[in-house]
Amino acid sequence: MSRHTLAPAASPATLTGAADRRRRPGVLLLAVLLLGAAAALALTVRADIENPPFQGADERWLHWMGGPHEGFPAAVAAVLNWFGGPPGIVVPLALLVFLLVRRRWVSAGFLLGVYLAGSMAVVQGLKHLVDRPRPANPMVRVDHGSFPSGHAAGAALLVVLVGVLLVPAARRRAWWTGGAVFTLAMMWSRTWLHAHWLSDTLAGAAAGAGTALLAWWAFSPALARERNRARDRNRDRDRDRSRPA
Repeated sequence: MSRHTLAPAASPATLTGAADRRRRPGVLLLAVLLLGAAAALALTVRADIENPPFQGADERWLHWMGGPHEGFPAAVAAVLNWFGGPPGIVVPLALLVFLLVRRRWVSAGFLLGVYLAGSMAVVQGLKHLVDRPRPANPMVRVDHGSFPSGHAAGAALLVVLVGVLLVPAARRRAWWTGGAVFTLAMMWSRTWLHAHWLSDTLAGAAAGAGTALLAWWAFSPALARERNRARDRNRDRDRDRSRPA
């Protein structure tokens, strides 16, 4: 017989867990690119808030969004305006409650911290820094500062958070596709309602997604450990239930 003892092969779950705990350099690169794009747009607008280099393109897009503002597009825009406004906070709050009930403390803290950082620190910080005038005659109630779009930022931020915390890795590609469509619809609605310039929505989506992706890259090992512990607990519970009395 051989004097060497073969080590047991690692299970697929163990290999998957080890892979999940590694920080993905691609996620970091994408986050940096998105946040860099938002910062570059902010500095460009800040240099000339009345007439940035892309003001002509913004005005042409706004002209295309001229109307008529009725029918099905109006209903969709109204729903998206509600979703991105103060009443829409029920969605992240419901997600937070779900995570707390499931005792996913790390995920709950991650959600709360990233949501506040993205919607308060990043978006409001850029609004106060740039203070760009909005398009004339917006069709919904708006606050100060057109740049960036808080609705677009919130949509992109929430897409990433839900994808990271709730969607299995095998199904994320479909989720990212649907999330991109949702974010684009939110961007369209903000310009269709004359609440933002097109560049405001581009910067908002980039800032929201970039903030969430950067946080995911930083905290992915902790989130993976919590997810793996929950999976182990469920497996042990199912094994106990299957044992004969």
